[in-house]
Parts: sequence; C-alpha cells; structure tokens
Amino acid sequence: MNKAMGQPLSHIRVLDLSRILAGPWAGQLLADLGAEVIKVERPEVGDDTRQWGPPFLDDDEGSPTSESAYYLAANRGKQSVVIDITTTAGQQAIKDLACCCDVMLENYKVDGLKKYGLDYASLSQINPKLVYCSITGFGQTGPYKQRAGYDFMIQAMGGLMSVTGEPDGQPGAGPQKVGVALADIMTGLYATIAVQAALAEREKSGKGQHIDLALFDVQAATLANQAMNYLVGGDTPRRMGNAHPNIVPYQVFATADGHMILAVGNDKQFTQFCNAAGCPELACDDKFSHNPQRVEYRDELCEKIATYLVQHPTAYWLQLLDTVGVPCGPINEIDQVFNDPQIRARNMVVDLPHAVAGQVPQVGNPIHFSRTPITLTRPPPMLGEHNEAVLRDILGYSDEQIAALHKK
Repeated sequence: MNKAMGQPLSHIRVLDLSRILAGPWAGQLLADLGAEVIKVERPEVGDDTRQWGPPFLDDDEGSPTSESAYYLAANRGKQSVVIDITTTAGQQAIKDLACCCDVMLENYKVDGLKKYGLDYASLSQINPKLVYCSITGFGQTGPYKQRAGYDFMIQAMGGLMSVTGEPDGQPGAGPQKVGVALADIMTGLYATIAVQAALAEREKSGKGQHIDLALFDVQAATLANQAMNYLVGGDTPRRMGNAHPNIVPYQVFATADGHMILAVGNDKQFTQFCNAAGCPELACDDKFSHNPQRVEYRDELCEKIATYLVQHPTAYWLQLLDTVGVPCGPINEIDQVFNDPQIRARNMVVDLPHAVAGQVPQVGNPIHFSRTPITLTRPPPMLGEHNEAVLRDILGYSDEQIAALHKK
C-alpha cells in the first residue's frame, strides 16, 4: 500500500528495473513525490551500487553492513523485490507487476529486455496505459545505439570535459570531469520530467507510450550557453578554469586568507562592487563599464580586481559585498555544506529509520510544495526486503506461489 497518500504522485505506481544511478535517481525522485516504487533487483547481488564502497552504512552495533553510501544516495522510498528475469517464472512476475503499474523504468542495453518479453512492445500489449521509460547511453537509434554508456565517458564525449578544468598553459591544465556523475543525474531528472509529461498526456489519450532517453543526448542538451556560444558564434568553447565565458568578473579570486567567488551578473552590480571595494574609477572606465567590454578586457580587469580582494580576508568581503547586494560566496567543503545553517533550516538533512542501522542519513528533497509537502518516510530498502509484501499484497500471489517463485 502506498503510504504517501496526499502527495502529488500518490496515485502512481512505478516498476523500477533500473540500476546504477540515472534510472534509480528518477525512481527515487518519483518516490519522493509520492509514487509507490517497486525496485526489482537481481538475486544475491542486487543493484550494482550496493557493492560500490566503502563507505558502507554501519549497523546499530557499529559494524559495516552491505549497504553502500552510493546505493543509499539513489534508492530511498522504494520497495525491493528480488526477481530473476532470466527464468520463466520471473518474467511472468514482471509481466504481472507491469499490468498493475503506471510506469516502468529500465536501463538495459537496447533490446536487452526483448528476449525476455519485457520490452515496451510486449508489455504495452498487456497494459496499453503503461508509460515505459528506457534509459541508455546513446538511445534506441543511431550508429552508437549498441554501445554501453557510463557517466565518465559521456562527460568526455558530450563536451563537458572540454570546458571543465584549467586552460592550456596553466598549472593543472587538462580535461577534467565534474566531481559528481552529472550526466547520470541530469538524465534522471529528464526522465522524471518525461514520465510526468507522459502521464499528463495519458489523461487525455488514455494511452501510455515509450520514452527513449540517452545520456549522450542529455549531456549535449545541458551544455546550455556553451552549446549556443558555438552554434551562434562559431568558435569552439575552451576550458577557462573558474572563469565564465560570457560574464566578467565571475570567477574565483584570492583573498588575504583563502579564496572566494565573485559573481557579478550585470553593470549595476559591477558599479556597486567597485564602490564597495574602493575602486570606483573602474566602473567609469569605458573598457569596463559594460559587460561586453569587460569580457573583451577580462585579463586586465581581473588583475586589477585581484589586487583589491587580496587585501582583506574572505569573511570581510562576504559581509561587505552582501550588504551592498553583490553576489559572492565562500568555497565550502562538503562537511561545511551540510552544517550550513541555511541547509539545516531548509531540512536538507534528514534521518530515516533503518532495519539494521537504526537510522540512515539522507539528503532532503529540494522541492517545497505549499499544499502537498514532500514527506520522506521510507529508507533505501534492504535487498529483497519487500518480496512477500509486494507479491502477496499487489499481485495476490498465494503462499505456495511465492514459495515456488523463491525456489525457481
């Protein structure tokens, strides 16, 4: 039974056959929004990420469990069912579940589920209302469709690493991946959006449909202004370290005791910065008074700004610039992020009850509804934790049928 009644997607049931990150991220977000999510895992090993550690969650006696931090990051709110889809009985169980689900998520290789009769064409015959979302590295069509795709290689092939890192000729120069699996995360977000759009369309047509999502496509799509810089301007964007290709000053600057971010977004903010920093003449200089000119003369301007910022510690600048409305910020480490009073005030750190650990920490959901608030109650499941509950309560299997399925 769905315990999220009253939340936006409490009327939706999701069958999640995905693993690793992109698909599970979508499943977790749908669960956060109230959907009932049934995660199907392989016998004995489950989702690959269960073994992607250390660190592993400690049980209530302080000993490591088999629950890796990586797995715990993308699977809360779900029920775990162990089903071997290579068996006839397992395939039938998936078909039975698909008949009573609204959505199915999967990230097998192209046609990987077809041999089991679990592809969209097969399942849509028994449930025409099923919204079936396939996530692959390169999509269901095109010359690369049979290739496996992992976030790291997608960041490289999709251009993100070509604009991330220090520029050539600088210390530490070279292509650099982003510190989190951004292509996977963004694909999970696009999948969530696509699923909800398909469900909304189903309200009009009464029919489900197949969603084809590729990490490579998503990475290209999320190049955003860098993509348009190339398509409109014709020049290939390059690595610029922490500088911005279209805005100046918008980068890291050294202070007397460390570093800080200065993020001036318009001419008014630049004038306010100059007045506060004691260099009002820069705002009146024709080379710097408007952003296009500041971009053209970025090196000269940033050298001048640097001489002012290095005279005082970071805290001094943060307080001063915040007072006059100039965007700036510290460069926090992750422990500082999750102890920040703003993060705590926004409930971005929560503890959920856990079967063997007592409690498991989770990062809160950043969506805040005024009328149907998200309430996190279900922790990431243990492997196969909900086998009997799902098979009995949702599918109506008898004890004998459940025992036979376990045996097979």
